Amino acid sequence: MPGPKDLDPSSSPRALLGAELRHAREKAGLSQEELGGRLFVSGSYIGQLEAGTRRMQPEYARMLDEVLGVDFFLRNCRAAAKSEYPEHFAEAAEAEARTVAIREYAPMLIPGLLQTPGYAEAVFIAHQPTAPAGEIDGLVEARMERTKLLDNPTKPSLWVVLDEAALRRTTGGPEVMAEALGHVATMARQRRVIVQVLPFAGGAHTLMGGAVKLMAFDDAPRLVYFEGPGTGRLEDDPATVTRYELAYELLAASALAPRESLALIESVAEDYCHGDQP
Repeated sequence: MPGPKDLDPSSSPRALLGAELRHAREKAGLSQEELGGRLFVSGSYIGQLEAGTRRMQPEYARMLDEVLGVDFFLRNCRAAAKSEYPEHFAEAAEAEARTVAIREYAPMLIPGLLQTPGYAEAVFIAHQPTAPAGEIDGLVEARMERTKLLDNPTKPSLWVVLDEAALRRTTGGPEVMAEALGHVATMARQRRVIVQVLPFAGGAHTLMGGAVKLMAFDDAPRLVYFEGPGTGRLEDDPATVTRYELAYELLAASALAPRESLALIESVAEDYCHGDQP
C-alpha cells in the first residue's frame, strides 16, 4: 500500500484532526496498530482517521486525549462532525468524497450519485411525506452537490449494478423516470460509469439483503457501506469487505452485460416517454 498522504489541515476540520492525530501518535512513538489496541479498534481504523476517510466520534476523541496526553481531540471533533447529510449517512458521504473507486448495488433506487433533481425530490418526499418543502429542497440540493463528484472525468471510477426493480418502479411519474433513466444512459454512453442491470429473470442472488456500496482509496483501507430505510453502517473489517467484494463480483456475473444493460435502460426510458410502462 502506498505511504500515507499528507493532508492539508486547512482543507477541513477532519483533515485537521487527521493531521494532528498522526503528529501526536508519531510523537508518542506508537504505531497505528499499537494506538488502535489501546482504543480497542483496529490499526486500519486509526489509519482511516488520519487519512480523513472516517469521522472521529466523541468517545474515541476522549480516549485519544487520554492515551496521547493532549487536550485537543474532544474539543475539536464536534466541528468535524457537522454535516449537511443525515447522521446515518454522513460518514459514508465523507468517505465517498475521497474514494478512487466505488462499486454499488442498488436494489430499489437509482443510486444517489446518478440521480436527477426530479427523481431525488420524489425519493425524499416518499421517505418524508410530512417534511416542509424547504427541508426537501435542502436534501435535494445536498444530493445534487454529491453528484458533482462525477464531474472529474476519471475519479472516482463508478460501477453500478441496478436491480430491474429500480427501472420498473415509477418514482415521481413517467416524465421523471424517463429523465432519470436517460441520465443514467447518458453517463454510461459517455463511459463515465459502468452500469449493469440485474434482471428479474436472474432469480436469487448474493446481495438480496439490500443496498451495498464498496469504496476503495489510495491511502486507506477499503470500506463497505450497508444502507436501509433511515439507517446505515460503515464497515472496515477486512474479512467483511472481502466477503462483500466477492458477493458483488458474483452479482455482476449474473447481471446483463453493460451493452445489453444500456439497451434495456434506454428501452424502458422510451416506454416511459410514451406512457407504455406498466
